[in-house]
Amino acid sequence: MVRILVIGLVLVVSSNATAELIPTPDFTSHAIPTTEVPPGDGAGWEYVDVAALAIALGLASYFALVTRSRKHLFALSFASLVWFGFVRQGCVCSIGATQNVSLALFDPAYVIPITVVVFFLLPLLFTLFFGRTFCAAVCPLGAIQEFVSIKNVQIPRWVDHSLGLLAWIYLGAAVIFSATGTAFLICRYDPFVGFFRLGGNANMMIAGGVLLLIGVFIGRPYCRFLCPYGAVLSVFSRFSRFHVRIPPTQCITCGLCSEACPYGAIEAPVAPALPSEASRGRSRLGWILLASPLIVAVFAATGSMMRVPLSQMDLDVQLAQQLRMETLGLATTTTDASDAFRNARRDERVLFESVLVKQQQFGRLGLLLGAWIGVVISVKLVSLAIRRPHADYRADTKNCVSCGRCFWYCPVGDAPAGKNVANEQPEPSQLVQIT
Repeated sequence: MVRILVIGLVLVVSSNATAELIPTPDFTSHAIPTTEVPPGDGAGWEYVDVAALAIALGLASYFALVTRSRKHLFALSFASLVWFGFVRQGCVCSIGATQNVSLALFDPAYVIPITVVVFFLLPLLFTLFFGRTFCAAVCPLGAIQEFVSIKNVQIPRWVDHSLGLLAWIYLGAAVIFSATGTAFLICRYDPFVGFFRLGGNANMMIAGGVLLLIGVFIGRPYCRFLCPYGAVLSVFSRFSRFHVRIPPTQCITCGLCSEACPYGAIEAPVAPALPSEASRGRSRLGWILLASPLIVAVFAATGSMMRVPLSQMDLDVQLAQQLRMETLGLATTTTDASDAFRNARRDERVLFESVLVKQQQFGRLGLLLGAWIGVVISVKLVSLAIRRPHADYRADTKNCVSCGRCFWYCPVGDAPAGKNVANEQPEPSQLVQIT
C-alpha cells in the first residue's frame, strides 16, 4: 500500500514538473484571421459597359453615315480605346464573347452572363443595319491599329484574299476549343491585351508589337487577317440596310478613294468579260464546283489525323505528357501540376485512359475543323471565279470598316478650285454617302 502511494506521488510530481517545463500555450486571445476576397467590379460596371457600347455604336453609325466625319470617328476611336481598352482592360470584349457563346451553346451547365450575350449580339445587330461601324470606332483592337496606320501600302489582291482565310480558320478553331471547354484561344492569344493591362505574356506582347509595326504600313493587319469576330461581321455587313456607298451619278472615277483606303475596300471598275473570257470563266467555275467536295474531304481527313497535336491544348493531356517524361527521366524538372498530382496520390492509369478518350474526341473535332477549312477555301475560290462587272468605283461592303478616310480625299463638290486634290485633304464631300 505504501509502495502504491509513493508511485502515485512520484507521477504527480513528474507531471507537475513537466507542466512547468512545457507549459500549455494559451490561444484564447488569438484572433483567427479570415480569408479576404478582393471585391469585384460588380454588376453595375457591366451595365455601364453595355450602355457605353450602345452609345458608341450609335455615335459611330451617325458619324459614318450621316455627318461623314472622319474627325469625329477618330475622336470616338480614341475614347473607345481609353475606355474599353485601358480602363476596362479589354474585358468584356465582343471578340472574346464569341467563345462564351460557343461554350454556352454546347455546354448546358455553363451559365453565360447576359452582358456577355449583349456584347456579342449588339455589334452584329448594328452591322446588319449600318455596316461595320463597330470596327470603325468602337473596337479597341481596331482603334489601336488605326492610330499607327500612317504610311499605307496596297498589298496584292491575291495576298489579301489568301491571308483573309486565316480569320475564318481561326474562328473555326476558337469555336471548337471553346465549345469543348478546352481553351479560349482568342483571349489566350490576344495580341493587344498586354498593352491594355500594362503587362502580360512577353511573347504575346512581342507579337502585338510586331502587328503594330506591320500596321504602320498595312492597315489593321489583325482586323483584316486574324480577327474571327471581324469575319462574322463581314458576312453581316454584306446584307446591311445602310452602308457607306459611292453614288455612280457623282463619281468622277478619279480613284483617290481607292488609293486612300488602307484596307482594299474600294473596288475599281470591272469591265464586262469578252465572250472568250466568259467561256473560260464558266469552265473554271464548273471545275471549282466539282472539286469542292474533294477539297472538303481532303482537309477533313487531314484534320482527323491531327488529333494528337490538337489535344495538346487540353490541360490533362499536357499533364499526362509531363508525367510520362518524368517517369522516363526525360524531364529535368517537375511542374506544379505534376507535383500536385503525385502529392494527391492519384492513379496515373486513370489519367492516361482519360487522355486516350480525349484524343479520340479531338480526332472527331479535327475532322470538323478540317471540313470547315475546306468549305472556307471552296467558297473563296467560287467567289473569286465569279466576275462582277461594274462601271464605277464602289465600296466593298464586307471589307469596308467605315473608317472615313475616303471622305477626306473625295474631290467632288468641296475641293477648292485649282488645288491638287491628290495632295490635299478636302473637307468631307457629298460623294461617299448612304443610300
